[in-house]
Amino acid sequence: MLVITDERFLDHDTGHRHPERPDRLRAALAGVAAVDGELLAGGCSPRPAGRDELALVHSAAMIDRVADIAERGGGHLDADTTLGPASFDAARLAAGAVLTAVEQLSAGDASSDPAGGSSEAYCIVRPPGHHATPETSMGFCLFNSVAVAAASLAAAGQRVAIVDVDAHHGNGTQDVFLDRDDVLYASIHQFPLYPGTGALRERGIGAGEGFTINVPLPPGATGDTARAALDEVIVPAVERFGPDWMLVSAGYDGHRADPLTGLCYSASDYGDFVRRLMPLAPRTVAVLEGGYDLDATSASSYAVTGALLGLDLHPEPASSAGPGMEVVEAAARLAALD
Repeated sequence: MLVITDERFLDHDTGHRHPERPDRLRAALAGVAAVDGELLAGGCSPRPAGRDELALVHSAAMIDRVADIAERGGGHLDADTTLGPASFDAARLAAGAVLTAVEQLSAGDASSDPAGGSSEAYCIVRPPGHHATPETSMGFCLFNSVAVAAASLAAAGQRVAIVDVDAHHGNGTQDVFLDRDDVLYASIHQFPLYPGTGALRERGIGAGEGFTINVPLPPGATGDTARAALDEVIVPAVERFGPDWMLVSAGYDGHRADPLTGLCYSASDYGDFVRRLMPLAPRTVAVLEGGYDLDATSASSYAVTGALLGLDLHPEPASSAGPGMEVVEAAARLAALD
């Protein structure tokens, strides 16, 4: 497994007591180290995304706004989304980390080495990205790292599936690909919850109809319901789509300890989610999104690292007996119409 991270992500300064803080990165890295510290010692440093690569997803005005505020010493992009003087560079590096993962895994495929390199990567980055729309930075997110990589791959003729398991709906990623049929976007998230998007019937528009899948779970939903959403709705859709790449927006704020959400997953559930998704494409890249309880983030990162390595690690019991199965059934009925 390829691990991509960088100490420069710690330089993204969100201000005193902001939930999206540098310790989140340290917690996720601790989860990796608990599995195998050599993964970090042998990790790969990312390159920053170029302006032309960000422009595959974001408007020039949006990119300029983030750069200008950072250059002036930082400030607010909205009520929740702050940045400091190093944040523009950190956000470019976060997007570049996913591009670096793609480049490294592609190079491994082409290698004459019989081992062929890795087919899985874990990008431990901040700021997160999945709320950033083509025109707006929001929800702690400056640029949409996963969407930038997916758009780059699609431009090269690759088929990409994005599965978002963050408790918050990835409205930005959905907006980028809403009318496209070369990138499938699927999300399991809490509803209602910020940003208020991700209803069942948000399924894409035009050529993209049916290539957006939302499973909006009620507060209190547990891992068994999310696993059912994968097994009955998302996995069959991804299998029909036949992706070359699986990109996982790995937000750990669905853990029951998270202070910002109301889902009741356990850390082990996240490992189960990734294990279900990995066989669906030749290459898998997991990317850190949300997750605001440090212990939960570390334990969830540990479970996901294990899954990417082919290990079945359970730092705590899987969760079950929560509500929301009727939403899964409704999502399955909608998917049957495709």
